[in-house]
Amino acid sequence: MAIDTTDLESTPVRTPPAPAADTPPGARLSVRDKLVLFVLCAAQFMVALDFSVLNVALPVLGSDLGMSRSALQWAVTAFALPSGGFLLLFGRIGDLYGRRRLFLTGLALFGAASVLATCAWDPASFLTARALQGLGAAAIVPTGMSLLTTTFPEGPARNRALGISGTLLSLGFTVGMVAGGVLTDALGWRSTMGLLSVFALIVLPLAPGLLPESRTPDRPRLDVPGAVTVTGGLLALIYALSTAAERGFDGADVLVSLVAGVLLLGAFGYVESRSAAPLVSLPMLRRRTVAWGNLAGLVTFSMMSTVIFVLTLYLQETLGLSAFETGLVFGVQGVLSAVAGAYAPKVIGRVGARRTLVGSLAGQGLFVATLVLLNAHTWSVWLATAAVSLASMCHLGAIIAYGLTVTSGVPDKEQGLATGLVTSTQQVGITVGIPLLGVLATTSGDLLTGVHTVLALDAVIVLAAAVLVGLGLGRRA
Repeated sequence: MAIDTTDLESTPVRTPPAPAADTPPGARLSVRDKLVLFVLCAAQFMVALDFSVLNVALPVLGSDLGMSRSALQWAVTAFALPSGGFLLLFGRIGDLYGRRRLFLTGLALFGAASVLATCAWDPASFLTARALQGLGAAAIVPTGMSLLTTTFPEGPARNRALGISGTLLSLGFTVGMVAGGVLTDALGWRSTMGLLSVFALIVLPLAPGLLPESRTPDRPRLDVPGAVTVTGGLLALIYALSTAAERGFDGADVLVSLVAGVLLLGAFGYVESRSAAPLVSLPMLRRRTVAWGNLAGLVTFSMMSTVIFVLTLYLQETLGLSAFETGLVFGVQGVLSAVAGAYAPKVIGRVGARRTLVGSLAGQGLFVATLVLLNAHTWSVWLATAAVSLASMCHLGAIIAYGLTVTSGVPDKEQGLATGLVTSTQQVGITVGIPLLGVLATTSGDLLTGVHTVLALDAVIVLAAAVLVGLGLGRRA
């Protein structure tokens, strides 16, 4: 009898009493399982690190390579375009032709591109390296998540694996912000790219002997029209939103790209509804767990990235903190996020993924709301540290719960698709939050007023999402 997974998230998972070590039965991992998890999580951590490690180094990098301030945005955009645009396509290719094979290919490409970025001699060579890093990341992220969900069976073991993976994903972003400042001051901007090379060199030799190959048992033809329209649509949309973060929405290239992205994604939906072997299964998108889970993921990622962005401006420009001191604030956030990641799977096991997801979103929104009390007095740094850390703990719980919600009950042959949706949501969420809300802070005549406006809107959006997701994933009548 098939299990109806739509009720999975609304029903608490009943587990027998935990042993003394407080590890649920079935969650214990063998030595080989731990090594597999280490390889997959280290690769995910490496990619997460890349999102933030370069940020504080951009002014020094621009001066060294002769890049203007307006051109510096391409150091971020050149990575974001391929990493977000090719996620769904690479997730499906991994399903059809081998996830392990594509994961290793992406890992090798990412490592080689990081070496090129470390040795870059002019803007063109550096931006080429960044684009290749993004392409490698687009192969690593969905296939790595698919290998994780197909290696660890649904239940306590997968909950624990996803908890560790989600923690490192969040921690990687935070560690990148701290490490980027320290490395740039001590060794120069090239050391930030060199750090990524070291990660790749550690993981790549271990992966072939540990990771199992997995693919769908049947190999249908690749949906080329769907691949072209969704990849083109995501590329156009990410370009428009990334560029708007720097120059606003009034540029002709931004508007054209935005319209093209929307039209191409609309065409993608039409193509998929008529394809015999669609890249994205529309029935899957109609699953309550997939639809509402991805909405939750989009909101939690986009709104938290916005909070980090505006707080970075506030701490340095309003309170006058140095880059290192600002990094310490986010370092506290990272430590508490790691704690949350360790306990989130246990919470999910006791109360269910739906309640954990809704509660985490509500907590994130409420703690962000307290940040509107920030002012220009130095004591505000303590409020900022406490509130963003607690909001991040809830954010981490939402990340793990939504990943579990979307992938639970999905057949192994479609795990690449499901995890491709999860990681696409993450990438788009990280990309859209800052241009949609963060720009209100950067264009405001008074930065503190702009920060308050952004944080208030951010909290309202997250709390509204908590209500909608709770209703959408609610119990059947």
